[in-house]
Amino acid sequence: MAVERRVVIGSRSSSLSLAQTNEVVRLLLQAHPLLQIDLVPQSTRGDRNKAAPLLSMERGMFVKEIEFALLNGEIDIAVHSAKDMPATTPSGLAIAAFTVREDARDVLVNRWNASLDELPAGARLGTSSPRRTAQIKAARPDLEVLPIRGNVDTRLSKANSEGYDGAILAAAGIARLGRQSEISAYLPPDVCVPDVGQGALAVQVRESDGELLDCVQAIDHAPTSAAVRAERAFLETMGGGCTLPTAAYAEIAAAGSLQILAMVAKPDGSEIVRVSESHSVNAPIAAGQSVAETLLEGGAARILEAL
Repeated sequence: MAVERRVVIGSRSSSLSLAQTNEVVRLLLQAHPLLQIDLVPQSTRGDRNKAAPLLSMERGMFVKEIEFALLNGEIDIAVHSAKDMPATTPSGLAIAAFTVREDARDVLVNRWNASLDELPAGARLGTSSPRRTAQIKAARPDLEVLPIRGNVDTRLSKANSEGYDGAILAAAGIARLGRQSEISAYLPPDVCVPDVGQGALAVQVRESDGELLDCVQAIDHAPTSAAVRAERAFLETMGGGCTLPTAAYAEIAAAGSLQILAMVAKPDGSEIVRVSESHSVNAPIAAGQSVAETLLEGGAARILEAL
């Protein structure tokens, strides 16, 4: 169905967010050449409050103002990094599409261009993610993990600056900025389970705008959608957010099943619980819930209660 109308898209104003939004604009115009699209960058609390540590902010700090603008009719479409989104969507809004997922893995950038195993004892790595901190400390307790803030460009510049020997970032953000040559090593998901939604873009619209809902659903990538919806169901069942060291990563296996890897850890990495399950790709919500329940029964509940 050809859609001919003018729409306003909102996203964060960082260079990465704009690159991601332009990906979505390109896909929408391929599917609906008659669309007229205006891009309006939005300011969020997470972007404005650069000094506050991420641990002091809840999951959703980079999306709430954009969702408010969408609910208010100031914009018609919102583009988010799926990993920034809370597990639940506000009433009146719907995630109409997840576009093709970029590489979901975490990566190392460091002064030695070394892998995780090759880093010297005492190497100082920057990340403000409890999830990354716990898993890196579990794998290499001899490393020093330090907080770091800023967009991808800022963190890359800090990775080899005074006070840091390197940093841990998402492969997807570096790739979307065309800076893959700076990656020292990729971290396998069984070593560092990626964040829920990492590498995927979520496209949100108002539920009441049926025409636009159908329009955006045309760019939904079914394998990514199944994987990320399973991960989000896991997150909702766990009741956690970015302030807790918990994660889930789902992908479509060669046999067509939905393979989900999940973990919960103590912040210092001294204890970590991982599970891996295979489920039907046709029931991603139930799959994510099942993995969360298995994890909780396997020791995660005790860790979370202690936190």
